[in-house]
Amino acid sequence: MLKWVWRHLKKVQHIFTPSEYYKILDLPSDSSVEEIKKAYRKKARLFHPDINKAPDAKDLFIIATEAYEFLIAYNEKIKSDEQAYYKAMEEWRKYRQYRSRKRATVYARTPYRTFKNTRFYKTTRIFDGTAILFSFGISIMVLIYTVYGYIFRLHHPIPGLEKPSVLTFIMLLLLGIIFFAISFIYLRAFMETSGKRKKK
Repeated sequence: MLKWVWRHLKKVQHIFTPSEYYKILDLPSDSSVEEIKKAYRKKARLFHPDINKAPDAKDLFIIATEAYEFLIAYNEKIKSDEQAYYKAMEEWRKYRQYRSRKRATVYARTPYRTFKNTRFYKTTRIFDGTAILFSFGISIMVLIYTVYGYIFRLHHPIPGLEKPSVLTFIMLLLLGIIFFAISFIYLRAFMETSGKRKKK
């Protein structure tokens, strides 16, 4: 892949095709959004100049970032029909390709740790909807069980056992709240990501 991309980089203002963008990320053309994100994260770490000191690392990072931006934005459109394909390519070349390369150039100059904290890199997060919903449901059950269990034990003490500890209750309640908050944040991020994808 490196030699193939480098040959194209030598051509001034080379315009990559969708199939070439998939090839840059080492992906088949029927890859899902999640697979595209996963592949880009791997390439970004491999080529970022802060980690990779090879002379061509910066250019390869920029092209990998460009490929990711294109495939995420037009993944569905280029697969739908011929008219949508040409419209997507025209829009990309006219308005977005130059900005993508310029943005990637800035990311290439920043430390890798800083790049990972950018809003752009955070778009590569992969959300498993089923796991998030399951975790959210469990967090609610933990909170209900903690509160209900404590109140129940207070009103129905078990002979031979001490009353439930207030400290233990507070600790379990805090853990439940933290678990709930984290699950809620991921659920909201998942819903926002899904909403943006539907709009596209």
